[in-house]
Amino acid sequence: MIVYVDTSVLLRLALGEPDPLATWATAERAMSSELARVEALRTIDRARISHTLADDVVSERRAGVLRLLDGLDLVALDAAVLVRSAEPFPTALGTLDAIHLSTALMARDQHPELVFATHDRALATGARAVGFQVVGVPT
Repeated sequence: MIVYVDTSVLLRLALGEPDPLATWATAERAMSSELARVEALRTIDRARISHTLADDVVSERRAGVLRLLDGLDLVALDAAVLVRSAEPFPTALGTLDAIHLSTALMARDQHPELVFATHDRALATGARAVGFQVVGVPT
């Protein structure tokens, strides 16, 4: 299985949150947008400030994210992705979700069997609306 993972999947794994993506171990290849790096590390930094996390906890969480990112094929945030992200979608999506879904749509051109992984219900709905098989969120 080739899977596109959004940031919610990475963070749940890196932070040791409950119910991580069950099919993660069966993926032969995983990819995401470079956006995932920014989103994940910004999330940890916000948690550092708002929850006053100790340096060792921040270091551990950042290292976990970076390890996961190293195992992914990261797709560049280029003009084509951003142009597609600005176009309409069949469901309501925020900006970052539109970027993830646009990246996955473009990757699907090269990998028609691409599966979309997310723990975000709105993004899962959007991905299903454009024909993706979605894992990580119950139907």
